[in-house]
Amino acid sequence: MRKIWTILFALFLVGALPSTAMEWEDTPLEIETDTVHINVKANKVNVLNGEGKDLEIYNLTGVRVSTTPLESNDTNVHLNLPRGCYILKVGKVVRKVTIL
Repeated sequence: MRKIWTILFALFLVGALPSTAMEWEDTPLEIETDTVHINVKANKVNVLNGEGKDLEIYNLTGVRVSTTPLESNDTNVHLNLPRGCYILKVGKVVRKVTIL
């Protein structure tokens, strides 16, 4: 058994076996610049990078309460909703919010 370990160690030293260290690739990271951001403060919603999409608002039972088309990349929407929890969706971005 000792002979096998000696052979494996010698192969590792000469580079015949792969090392356990991870090699980093020299590929640049892709930074996504058109990610939709949804910010809620009180009863106002600010949507960044949502131009051409719809702001859909659902209650917690899954019923769509409202749909608002977003016409610019920085849109403010006033929510005229009763207090409670809602789900906001713009494209694939979904946020759960509480209106106080």
